[in-house]
Amino acid sequence: MASVTLERRIFDAEHEAFRETVRRFVDTDIAPQLDAWARAGRVDRDIYRKAGKLGLLGVSAPERFGGGGVVDYRFSAIVTEELARVGAQALVMNLSGVNDLVIPYFETLGTDEQNQRWLVPLIAGDAIGAIAMTEPGAGSDLAAITTTATPNGDGFILNGTKTFISNGIIADTIIVVARTDPSAGRNGMSLLVVESDMTGFTRLGPLDKVGLTAQDTAELVFDNVYIPRANLLGSENQGFSYLRHNLAIERLCIAVMSMALMRRAFDLALSHSMSRKAFGSRVIDFQANRFYLAELATEIEVAQTFVDRCIVDASTGALDEVTAAMAKWWITELHLKVVHRAVQLHGGYGYTKEYEIGRAYLDSRVTTIFGGTTEIMKEIIGRRLAR
Repeated sequence: MASVTLERRIFDAEHEAFRETVRRFVDTDIAPQLDAWARAGRVDRDIYRKAGKLGLLGVSAPERFGGGGVVDYRFSAIVTEELARVGAQALVMNLSGVNDLVIPYFETLGTDEQNQRWLVPLIAGDAIGAIAMTEPGAGSDLAAITTTATPNGDGFILNGTKTFISNGIIADTIIVVARTDPSAGRNGMSLLVVESDMTGFTRLGPLDKVGLTAQDTAELVFDNVYIPRANLLGSENQGFSYLRHNLAIERLCIAVMSMALMRRAFDLALSHSMSRKAFGSRVIDFQANRFYLAELATEIEVAQTFVDRCIVDASTGALDEVTAAMAKWWITELHLKVVHRAVQLHGGYGYTKEYEIGRAYLDSRVTTIFGGTTEIMKEIIGRRLAR
């Protein structure tokens, strides 16, 4: 039995047709492989090619590069929601990560030559992308990064380490945030494209995470890597402003993912509560449990309304970084609350990996951390209020 759900009014017939395509792909090509990918520690590269052939990558990218030419975030949200529907949180970070975190930088900053080199294969699924921001000593505080790209002739010499990089092991094309002018603070950062075969570039991992075992996460080391100036994305020393603009969509993507995942967790808890018996009665027949479920069902519907407003704003270019920060921290914290209660309602079974809710418990914990911690999101909101 599914939870009571308010009608969502942000999608039209074209979106729903697209959702059906995504749903068939997810049910046929992804859901049956989740356990195998979790054991392997990464997904098959072929899944990107299949997604590319179906037009699921680069929907908003220009048609001349193989994209859909439709600037409407709702299509990206549908991909995220359908992956989350089957509990494929790791695949959200893989496929939606390329869609919502990597491709937009090329769309907005890449030259035609750069986009022929990098964007075309990303959209086709022939190449996999990643973005490297976080460092061992600089997580949510991007202004504290220490990786340097020293100008040298017709290029840069890149030195430093990045960590917790999604798709870090399998990525062919990596956008790296580095300091090109160390004396200029946040105004001295640039975006450089590192290719997998560059001399001096090594990868460590995948990292042994608590959850999300199907999603490879790596540490990247750059030791005097020569980056030609042709691999500079956008203008030199403008990287921080580019990041601030694109991070709003990344944070909304996380919120959309958490929204869909908490619905799945709730439905698992509701179904278990109706079938499991204790002391001769169903778990849901105890008033305390019914009240817990009633509270969560209400909070989920309220949260979905806010997320849908953010999705619409993102589709029209109206989403700002403060609203995205609100969505990111509130929805991910609610996600943890829902999963925590769902595990409790499962009893001992909820603490086993045999049950999906136990795996969801491990996978969900990182949502309040990556993309900027809850505390940093509140700081972004608080600074706007204090102006």
